[in-house]
Amino acid sequence: MDLNLKRPLLFFDIESTGLNIPTDSIIELSFVKAFPGKPDPEIKTWKIKPWDYERNCQRHISEDASKVNGVTDDMLKDCPLFLKVAGEIADWLKDSDLAGFNSAKFDLPMLAEEFERAKQYCRSRIAALSTPAAKKEEAQQLLDKISGVDLHAPLMVDVQNIYHAMEPRNLRAAYRFYCGGEDFENAHAAEADTLATYEVLKAQLDRYKEPDKYREQVLKNDVQALSAFVGKKYVDFSGHLILGDDGEVYINFGKHKGRLARDVWKTEASYFKWIQDGTFTLDTKAQFARLAEQFKTEKDSAMKRPATQDELQGLKDKFNGKLF
Repeated sequence: MDLNLKRPLLFFDIESTGLNIPTDSIIELSFVKAFPGKPDPEIKTWKIKPWDYERNCQRHISEDASKVNGVTDDMLKDCPLFLKVAGEIADWLKDSDLAGFNSAKFDLPMLAEEFERAKQYCRSRIAALSTPAAKKEEAQQLLDKISGVDLHAPLMVDVQNIYHAMEPRNLRAAYRFYCGGEDFENAHAAEADTLATYEVLKAQLDRYKEPDKYREQVLKNDVQALSAFVGKKYVDFSGHLILGDDGEVYINFGKHKGRLARDVWKTEASYFKWIQDGTFTLDTKAQFARLAEQFKTEKDSAMKRPATQDELQGLKDKFNGKLF
């Protein structure tokens, strides 16, 4: 069915250096713009060099992001910065509503963040006494063009939300899908729900035991393999601490999100006390307390053991061979 449009509808998708909007950047932006009365949409894709404006350098693509999007830092070194294409992107956005898949939660905020960074950079260039007049004029022209971009104004169609609303992902829907198409009795009673979950898992193992042309992944009839579908390994049940692939514990919220818990303890031990005094679950407090005790024990142990030859050599190198 063709879309019934009163004004253009701009579908968009973003690939980025990571998932933390304040500290990550866009590396690829694709637009598919549908117009009222036109059968075919217009398509435009930008490859973008991710830029850290504060450090004035290319932003690194995280290993996790590279695994998903297949893009590495060197692939983008000759691509334009967002600043250079922001005006063109603003033209595409003009007078359009927006659409995407899960875009309201990530892609839209990330695009808005890039525009705010570009505006902030232009203002700083205009205000700086050291900026040449020609560069100030260039910055002012861009700022004039992108200042009108307000991504809160357009209507937003999130196709994923429609999908989840029309095809619920709850236990009753799973039971209908995997176990014969009928609702089970006494849904939402604890015993009935638990038995239904048991039947659904067995049916999933039957359904996904062989790959097909749409899905290579299979389900192994093994609890350890099945548990991998939980996803992120949370250290506390609230998800404030997360276990990284390197086996280290990372902070997963707030100002220290993405940092090693060990490093935060070393540089700001008061943060751990703030957790204990805050309105966090007792489990979260217990996990932070356990880590603090672990880090303190490791530090005390390291202070008591003799220095290794490598550590002594490091001190010698640091002080040019003079320890005193």
